[in-house]
Amino acid sequence: MNALSMVAELMALSARTAPKGVGQDFLEIRILNEEEIVRLADRMVQYAEECGNKGFVRDGENVRASGAVLLVGLKEAKPAGLNCGACGLDSCAALTPVEKKEFKGPQCALRILDLGIAIGSAVKTASILNADNRIMYRIGVAARMLGLSKSDFVMGIPLSATGKSIYFDRKS
Repeated sequence: MNALSMVAELMALSARTAPKGVGQDFLEIRILNEEEIVRLADRMVQYAEECGNKGFVRDGENVRASGAVLLVGLKEAKPAGLNCGACGLDSCAALTPVEKKEFKGPQCALRILDLGIAIGSAVKTASILNADNRIMYRIGVAARMLGLSKSDFVMGIPLSATGKSIYFDRKS
């Protein structure tokens, strides 16, 4: 196992053990293999042409240059049952996610917070281990399109270890 794969494994551990609302875990966590990373990068570049968003090209090339990619998403997350209205609906019973252009939503706001806390825990681990990383929503879009993730809402975290982070000072 190379160093970035080990970092990704430890990041997955951090995401899995992060606190979750009402003690319920709806996270799907996956580490992509080398072949999947190439397929993901190719799909991101292709999707840029389809949707007209050149950010998918930039991020896709970042993915191509990465040594590992971690996916963290919400899969079939049930509402927390608090009827708080943060999702924009009057009650949890009214929350029925439907497939949209890139993700499935709406999602329970507390479950989105769970996802954010898990992602934050994962990138904290990467930072402690000095692995360059960046949270990318575009990775999640392409991962769903390719079936690499079954999550309804997913983010990707690519990892790199070079003399200068490839994820910053990027050209638009």
